[in-house]
Amino acid sequence: MADVLITLLGKPGCHLCDDARAVVARVADDLGVRWEERDITRSEEDTRLYWEQIPVTFVNGVQHDFWRVDEDRLRAAVTGAAGKR
Repeated sequence: MADVLITLLGKPGCHLCDDARAVVARVADDLGVRWEERDITRSEEDTRLYWEQIPVTFVNGVQHDFWRVDEDRLRAAVTGAAGKR
């Protein structure tokens, strides 16, 4: 599963982003995958595209979820992405 990457888009001061970060970190740690976080306020394009949806999660660059991160759904998506490799 080392080739799977979870990306979390959020912004400072976002309580839903804080909740999502905890879920993403737990899933990534449990499954042994990498994850990164991007601040949408550092990119005009990210701000334009995702302002109304944050937090947004991606698995290997494919949008997975927004607003809330469901841990079971994220685990299934990561496991599925690992199986496609």
